[in-house]
Amino acid sequence: MSGKFVRASKYRHVFGQSVKKELQYENIKVTNNAWDSNIIKTNGKFISVNWNASGGGAFAVIPVEEVGKCPDQVPLFRGHSAQVLDTDFDPFNDHRLASGSDDSKIGIWEIPENYSFHNYLDEEGEVLDIEPIKKLSGHTRKVGHVLFHPVAQDVLASSSLDYTVKLWNVETGENLFTLKHPDMVTSMSFSWDGNYLATVARDKKLRVWDIRKEEIVSEGQAHAGAKNQRVIWLGNSDRLATTGFSKLSDRQIGIWDAFNLEKGDLGGFYTVDQSSGILMPFYDDGNKILYLAGKGDGNIRYYEFQNDELFELSEYQSTDPQRGFAIAPKRMVNVRENEVLKCFKTVVDHYIEPVSFYVPRRSEEFQEDIYPDAPSGKPALKAEEWLSEKSVDGPILVSMRDVYDGSELTFHASKKATEKEPSVKSSTPSPSPAAKEVKKQTKEPLQVESPVSVPKSLSLKPSTIKQTFKHDESVDKLLQRSTEFDNANDAEDPSKDTSGWDEEDEKPAPVQLPTPKKETQAKPPVSPSPKAEEKPIPIEPASITTSTTPKPDTMQPNGTTKSLGLKQSVEKLSNLVITLEAVVEKLAASNLEKDDRLRKLELKIEQLVDMK
Repeated sequence: MSGKFVRASKYRHVFGQSVKKELQYENIKVTNNAWDSNIIKTNGKFISVNWNASGGGAFAVIPVEEVGKCPDQVPLFRGHSAQVLDTDFDPFNDHRLASGSDDSKIGIWEIPENYSFHNYLDEEGEVLDIEPIKKLSGHTRKVGHVLFHPVAQDVLASSSLDYTVKLWNVETGENLFTLKHPDMVTSMSFSWDGNYLATVARDKKLRVWDIRKEEIVSEGQAHAGAKNQRVIWLGNSDRLATTGFSKLSDRQIGIWDAFNLEKGDLGGFYTVDQSSGILMPFYDDGNKILYLAGKGDGNIRYYEFQNDELFELSEYQSTDPQRGFAIAPKRMVNVRENEVLKCFKTVVDHYIEPVSFYVPRRSEEFQEDIYPDAPSGKPALKAEEWLSEKSVDGPILVSMRDVYDGSELTFHASKKATEKEPSVKSSTPSPSPAAKEVKKQTKEPLQVESPVSVPKSLSLKPSTIKQTFKHDESVDKLLQRSTEFDNANDAEDPSKDTSGWDEEDEKPAPVQLPTPKKETQAKPPVSPSPKAEEKPIPIEPASITTSTTPKPDTMQPNGTTKSLGLKQSVEKLSNLVITLEAVVEKLAASNLEKDDRLRKLELKIEQLVDMK
């Protein structure tokens, strides 16, 4: 081949970069509780950390600008009688946040205006602790996750081990809605307009709720593995992304139609690797990039989401494992340096390391194509309006150009996404028909023509190769080498898992779920589809036939599989074909050498006959 196939994308070279040691947050005492939450949260101005404190639960709040080593005695947010499991910042009030605790209570907190993490003392020089302004009661067991509404002011969601998700009016303390589940909810995410809530539970079911009707509008089976799963709504769309595990403990990503979950994931799960840590998903709607931070490893993978598919961009690699991870709102990034994501990770539970992702561009002008308007800090609805069935298309947006210019900010309402974003056009040559076919289904054999000893009109199938080189054992050896080469590229080393869940003492009685909004019939068992008829696919300057057989642990119920290696990386496909061309060159050289030996042997035989 004359060159490689590379998918056109303006985010293909996005790279992650950590800060210098003096700009990190040191001497942090992260909780050693095994509960599966993100441990830290940020709103771009403050970072909340579940703290390892005695005498009940506590968490700390660190102003972003107060970098460096923190003192041994720091102000803590105390008020819970048991461990703090999760926190979340109010998107419309930078100084307010909520916490969920093992004591089954929800705390609402205000950060003082003169607050300082390094120097918040009373008149006698003693460190001051902060108490909650109110507590919300209603759950009967530990509150594992809290999440503020993205559109309506003063609305908070909480999940608990009592198998419910409750919606609260933070200002009045009223419990607005209760969504009952048959098992513990491990993750939840609001839709862009805030009308729906996606949840995934320990029963391995993914559900989408119409919150104000307390009804399930869609429900389906998620990942098959026993470990915990995560879900995130993919911005201004009706798509969801989940992370979980297969039955053989491979880490997976799934893409779903939020309102047709019963049909299954879209096109099969993407297999990431075989590590044991949970993948924490974060989505940037402005750039359509999905970030995955693994617990127990230091890597951050990121993928571009386009036309219901994920395309692997790159991976930020680090030897420092993370257990907690948080991202700042898009409006808080450094627009002048082309920063597209600002995030924070805990390292060995003793310090927090900021990491930023950039689009490498030399121009110092405002990059309008990578900075669309982003969600602002203004609410689109009040709690009472949202409760009275009023809806909007999404959050109030702020102009990123105004952020770049430092001028007065302008705001406008979201518009509902109606059409899929078209694919990026480029002058780069499009993939060949063979490349497109392999992208469509990795099980389809790659068939090519050989310029060595096979006519161009003949499509090379495995049977044809065996017939052509029937007595040459070197063919089988070289084919075996190419297969081993491909498999070696897909191998991953497992990493140690440092996450887990608290064991439940006993389970409450199972609850009866509300009837889904639309009736769905039970899906019949999926029968294996008949083998597709093999068709010759010309490719130039082609070399040999090979087939990519999916591993048993990546097979899906519908018989398809997705690998973020071969399927999604056209560049890797190009490398594979180039490798196969090298194999054919070796075969050609081997055949010429064999013919030469035969001719010499024939000459010797003739000489011996003549001598007789």
